[in-house]
Amino acid sequence: MIQIAIPAWNAKGVIPPVDRQHPTGNARSPYAVQLAELVLRFGSTPERLAILDGFLRYRGELHKAGLVEGFQWLNGSFLEQIESLEQRSPNDLDVVSFVKYPSGLSQRDLQAGFPYLVPADSHAQQMLKTTYRVDGYLVDLGMDPQRLVERAAYWYGLWSHRRDETWKGYLAVDLTPAQDTAARSEWQQLSLQRL
Repeated sequence: MIQIAIPAWNAKGVIPPVDRQHPTGNARSPYAVQLAELVLRFGSTPERLAILDGFLRYRGELHKAGLVEGFQWLNGSFLEQIESLEQRSPNDLDVVSFVKYPSGLSQRDLQAGFPYLVPADSHAQQMLKTTYRVDGYLVDLGMDPQRLVERAAYWYGLWSHRRDETWKGYLAVDLTPAQDTAARSEWQQLSLQRL
C-alpha cells in the first residue's frame, strides 16, 4: 500500500473521493494512511478519542486471534465533519477488515473462539459496537477471487456516498501490528491534552 496524507475535508465536510486536480490519478479513495496519522487527525475531541481507543483495542483483539495480515477500510461519520454537518458527535467507526487467515484457522474457528470479533447476529453486532465502538466486519482475503471482488465492490459501493448521496472518500490502514505502538502513543498524548 502506498501511503499518503489524509486529505482535508472538502466544503461538504467529507474526505474527497478523488484528487480534483488529478481525478484519474492514484490519489483516491480508499486512501492508504498511517494508523498514527488517523489518531492525530481525528483525535480532536473526547468522544473521538474514546472511539479511537475502542478501535485500537479491537485491532489488538484481532491480532490476539491471529489476524495480523491484511488491511482495514475505515468509514462512517467518524471520518466526516459530523459535528458541523449534523451537530452531533460520531457514535462509532465503521471498519471492514480484509484479513488473511493463518494456516489452520477458519472464520468458523474464529467465531467459536472469539465470537465478539465475528458477530453472527444483530445482538452480537451491538455488543461489538458497545465494547469497541466499531461497526466491524471481516472479509477473508483467501476466498474465491470472484466472491472477493464482489465483497470489495459491495463495500466500495456502500461507502462511496453518504445517505444524502454526497460522494465521499474513506481510508485504509494496514492490519499488521507494527503501527499500533506509535498510534497508541499518539492517542495517549492527545488524551492527556483533551481528556
